[in-house]
Amino acid sequence: MSTFSLPATAFADQMLNWYDENRRVLPWRENPIPYYVWLSEIMLQQTQVQTVIPYFTRFIAALPSIADLAEVTPTQLHKLWEGLGYYSRADRLREAAQLLVEQYNGLLPETYSELLTLPGIGPYTAGAIASIAFGERVCAVDGNVLRILSRITAYDGPINVASSAKPLKELAQSLVPGHRPGDFNQSLMDLGASICSANGTPHCERCPVKEHCKAYAQQLTWLLPVKKAKKPRTIEHHSIVVITSGSQVWLHQRPAKMLLAGLWEFLDLPEDLSRDELCQHLKGLGLVPQTIKDLGPAKHLFTHKEWQMHGWHIMLDTPRPFGDGIWVDISALSTTYAMAGALSSYRTQLFENLL
Repeated sequence: MSTFSLPATAFADQMLNWYDENRRVLPWRENPIPYYVWLSEIMLQQTQVQTVIPYFTRFIAALPSIADLAEVTPTQLHKLWEGLGYYSRADRLREAAQLLVEQYNGLLPETYSELLTLPGIGPYTAGAIASIAFGERVCAVDGNVLRILSRITAYDGPINVASSAKPLKELAQSLVPGHRPGDFNQSLMDLGASICSANGTPHCERCPVKEHCKAYAQQLTWLLPVKKAKKPRTIEHHSIVVITSGSQVWLHQRPAKMLLAGLWEFLDLPEDLSRDELCQHLKGLGLVPQTIKDLGPAKHLFTHKEWQMHGWHIMLDTPRPFGDGIWVDISALSTTYAMAGALSSYRTQLFENLL
């Protein structure tokens, strides 16, 4: 049992009353069919709501059902997902959709425990789907909820350590009302987004449950939640070489089961090469550039690593085959081939050079 206690009925009523007046209008909420709830929750992992909305709208227009998702090719799927990042989320969506078609008649199971068995669905996502789409009395605990409850209870344990967060998760489950469990969970999501914020000062004066908040009473909100420090990112140096010939560009598909698996990239050399070093490397590949243009530095942050890149654009007289890449029309970068956001700076420069 949780080591904390709150007047669950009063807390839930206050949150639901506030939600009814302040809820965000979101496309998946206005038509909360299970597929939409599932898709939105996967897209919202590590991604802000305003970023997700146009992706969600485009995705359901292209793949309006779970059966459509099950049949989409990886190339088409990655193009729809391009720019959202964490592409393994999309791959697990497709994998789960295929399983649903094979074993569940193309429908999501209606219980938390069954949802947990599907690829890409963890405790939070299962709780969100089960409560919002199917009305199951189960909590959906993410960083937002842990932050709110750590402040409500003035809990000073690190919320990003599973064993330490367990009492808060138990408290969350005890607070979920039997009626409107999905709305209650969404009320906490909205409270975390608009009032009990992660960055800056929370707007405690507007909080519907501030009377229950120990951090507010004790002026501790700026100290909470506590998080265990993450390991620093490792730094990798890359030379990104955009190789073109006329209207064609050379692309390489990254191998499966690695960072950015299955996405397309320009020539990626895992070191910071000077112009002379680059020319020597290209010579070893049998490539003799007509021109070499310096595209400058760029940086991209991943969860556990940082890419520090330097870009080059080389032009060849003919689209000479080399390595295991392919030559495609540059316009296909907009329509067919999904590239990692890490390379967006160099892709943008490629398009600008064509104007």
